[in-house]
Amino acid sequence: MRKTVIGLNLSYFNRAAIGVVLGFISLFLPYISRDGERSSMVSTALSLMGAEGGSKITFFVYCAVLLTAVSFVLGVVNFFKTTVAGVKVWQCVQAFATAFWTFLLFASKNILEGAGLQTSFLNKYLGIGFWIGLAAAYFGLFFIMKVTQTNPGYIALTILGVIWLFPILWILLTALRAEQGYYVGYFFPKGLTFQNFINLFSNKSVLPFGRWWMNTFIVASFICVINTLIVLMTSFVLSRTRFKGRKGFMNILMIIGMFPGFMSLIAVYNILKGLGLNQSLMALIVVSAAGAAMGYHVSKGFFDTIPKAVDEAAIIDGASRLQIFTRITLPLSKSIIVYTALGSFLGAWSDYIFPSMLFGDKQSSYTAAVGLYWLTDFRRIDTYYTQFAAGAVVVALPIVILFIWLQRFYVEGLSGSVKG
Repeated sequence: MRKTVIGLNLSYFNRAAIGVVLGFISLFLPYISRDGERSSMVSTALSLMGAEGGSKITFFVYCAVLLTAVSFVLGVVNFFKTTVAGVKVWQCVQAFATAFWTFLLFASKNILEGAGLQTSFLNKYLGIGFWIGLAAAYFGLFFIMKVTQTNPGYIALTILGVIWLFPILWILLTALRAEQGYYVGYFFPKGLTFQNFINLFSNKSVLPFGRWWMNTFIVASFICVINTLIVLMTSFVLSRTRFKGRKGFMNILMIIGMFPGFMSLIAVYNILKGLGLNQSLMALIVVSAAGAAMGYHVSKGFFDTIPKAVDEAAIIDGASRLQIFTRITLPLSKSIIVYTALGSFLGAWSDYIFPSMLFGDKQSSYTAAVGLYWLTDFRRIDTYYTQFAAGAVVVALPIVILFIWLQRFYVEGLSGSVKG
């Protein structure tokens, strides 16, 4: 049993060392195994250094080799003289090594084909050395974190974070990709450009994306204001007043809200057509406002948490119900107002099903969601796919900014509703 070092759990040290040693050995095992030809990570790195061509992300290979070797050296050093600082440095190096081994899953094709070492490369050609190195990197990092008494759950959270962020990163890289086409067979673009974003708003563009975006903004803004007012007023009435049929009304709204909205789309469309509102932006606003009251549950729960004694004191002073609502309740309900407004805006901004049926072939009325989906038709997807990705980024960016800005109020609105 090795001596104890304060702040370290050395019972896991040997297992951590095994992982790091296996990672170092994997550098000399086949990294590429294809058609009987094998090449280790080290020999591949040396070949990349001597190659005429190359990819901008070739350094992934160099970093994986270098950091794995450095981690092995640090493991040997800490074996003979273990210190808290030394093990923590070892942990940081191993974490970066693990990250670069993981990146090679997505970057190997670009790196090897860019240097002319491989053609039509697929991940199935990755050799046993790569898979042992990848597994050993995570194995070693896990037990080094055990040694430093760091919660290994951070590894799982990091992996889940990468999985969640992967589609976002992919669509962003596609939007910046210089190569056109729907399928390119690799993750990292060979060339980056902002031309896809420029083409969306260019006067010469055949796509009226600017108009689609503005249509979406107009509809979402009106729906946000109107729905927020309707929901808040409905919630206030149901929370603060008692009248005959109140419970029955609440039950009816709850039952109707249980049915998915698309069940009534055909009937709603025929009604709008009879009123002459089909294929218009006004139809989206009217339909959304008509069903807004069914979303009263969260805000009513929040209003229930506000003491009724405040209302009673205001009534004694001669205030009307409207004055109580506008001058007392709303100023105390900033978080739920933001929550309701943000939810209404997000729903209208990303709505696709009803607008796609409502507008038909009238492109001038398309919202961004309908217009972007139109670009994915099999006749257009190969030509406009990178512009579709750019449009998706442009549509998502305002929502991300808005949500980050108002996130605190959004969470407060949810927590406040639980109290009731």
